[in-house]
Amino acid sequence: MYLVNVSIDDVSPHAQSSTRVLDRCYELINAFPSIKFTLFIPSAYWRTVHSNGNFAQKLTVTKEPLLLNDFPDFCDEIIKLNPENFEIGFHGYFHGIPNKSNNDEFRHLSYDDATAIIGAMHEMAEVTKIPFKNILRPPAWRMSPDSIKACADNGIEILALSPDKYSDGSLDYKGEDKKFKNVVYYNCCPPSKELKFYDKTEIVYHACEWDSNFLNETLKDDLVDFLNSEKENINFAFMKEMLDEKVN
Repeated sequence: MYLVNVSIDDVSPHAQSSTRVLDRCYELINAFPSIKFTLFIPSAYWRTVHSNGNFAQKLTVTKEPLLLNDFPDFCDEIIKLNPENFEIGFHGYFHGIPNKSNNDEFRHLSYDDATAIIGAMHEMAEVTKIPFKNILRPPAWRMSPDSIKACADNGIEILALSPDKYSDGSLDYKGEDKKFKNVVYYNCCPPSKELKFYDKTEIVYHACEWDSNFLNETLKDDLVDFLNSEKENINFAFMKEMLDEKVN
């Protein structure tokens, strides 16, 4: 049997990275009633950088952080999701570094700064009543070794990370991830990492409509075909179940 989890990053109040992606999730639930999604939600999604001359990227910039507690309808929609099919994980506070990067919030953090961000994420969870689990995927998977240590000391129970190292050095946990008790590594990210079955198959999509990995109709249909190819040999799982040592 294969354990399969489908995760979606950047679900947020951003107009182009919204809950519309949930429509694809509901279609997948109709096809596979026991499918499990982990939604990774930033607490105050804030995009401040765009590529010069790229009109589509300019449209993604937000003038101020999208604090979840300023969007009660968004929060209510997330709160009402069926817990049989959905769980919610943390995806940073701002997601990026304002006016420097849109995706690197945890990349260079010191232990103390990471501790502060983790605390702010937990505070937002309390204010909004969104049922966040203590699961964190750092934006773009990038994370400093000190921020991994801070997660271990501040209530984060599971890290959702990358098995890769980037040649430019921007993704390198310096071995600190191996010391963290519970880590789930992704292995599929269409179209850059093709759909393929592993004993533990962690599939990542984005809610961002500007991202090639956006879970649109085409990628959704591809996922349906992929899952149907081994339908009798799949157990859908949340992140905690993906940590089981044995796959029966």
